[in-house]
Amino acid sequence: MELGISSFGEIIPDKVSGKAVNAHKRMQELLAEIKLADEVGLDVFALGEHHRPDFMVSAPEVILAAGAAITKNIKLSSSVTVLSSADPVRTYQNFASLDLISNGRAEIMAGRGSFIESFPLFGYDLQDYDELFTEKLDLLININKNEIVNWKGKHRAAIRNLGVYPRPIQEELPIWLAVGGTPASAIRAGKMNLPMTLAILGGTPDRFVPFTDLYRKSYKDAGHDPEQFKLAINSHFYLAEDSEQAADEFYPAYELLMNRVGKERGWSPMERHYFEFLRTQGPLMVGSPQEVIDKILMFHGLFKNTRYLAQMMGGHELPHSKILKSVELFGKVVAPAVREALRQ
Repeated sequence: MELGISSFGEIIPDKVSGKAVNAHKRMQELLAEIKLADEVGLDVFALGEHHRPDFMVSAPEVILAAGAAITKNIKLSSSVTVLSSADPVRTYQNFASLDLISNGRAEIMAGRGSFIESFPLFGYDLQDYDELFTEKLDLLININKNEIVNWKGKHRAAIRNLGVYPRPIQEELPIWLAVGGTPASAIRAGKMNLPMTLAILGGTPDRFVPFTDLYRKSYKDAGHDPEQFKLAINSHFYLAEDSEQAADEFYPAYELLMNRVGKERGWSPMERHYFEFLRTQGPLMVGSPQEVIDKILMFHGLFKNTRYLAQMMGGHELPHSKILKSVELFGKVVAPAVREALRQ
């Protein structure tokens, strides 16, 4: 099973038009995290696209390209590319360029995105939410499979017998489909032979087993190679030397984020007792190395996933030195133990 990290690049907004000191500092921190993740032997580092003042990553490909120049082995992915409001041609070109820079380590994780700011920013109508994603995913896959593209859709100008360049060093760019729990999305991913990433943010993990089973059934029924089946599980993550230290250090940043987003979406306020429920019985990977080892293995027992992505946070209440320590523990302590357990 591959083990990796995902980040949105949380940031304290600078609220200025230039001299973005916080953004500059956070960018250097992200690059340090990517470099360390590679050094400690993790498999993937992924960055999520957002267009908000509290998240810094609006162009994952650019940051990942900088990360490619300072790493050797780690795969570099978006998490996600908001494909509904992106141009698939430019998306492909950017990631193909990343693939060439990184010697074949680029991946795309395509999704609708968890926020809607990109739609008005790039001139799209939210009423076309589903149509846009379906059409643009079709075009992206077409480009990935064909040097010369012939394609026609509803929301974008047709492409008539045109080449899309550059092409990657990989035979094809790996394109993952990121989903949030909609059965139709699982069926689509399975039928289309696309690796699927499921983010689990609340509830108990076992509730999502029927969803991943639906993806697996759809994949099998479509006649795809069972040896090529790929499924990733993503959840919030923080490691410290002992359980209470991890909880006490992570909770202030987690509470801040969840209550800020929750206020926009009408969620109940995040409180410590619910946080404790999420980390003991829910999807939160927050605790000591042994607790996290056990929970990653528990996830694997439920889902038989081929990848686990640790959603790490920073930029607010957590000092960067703590984030780096968490990355180090993940790579040097947790990852080897998980790999050894799964070999037995």
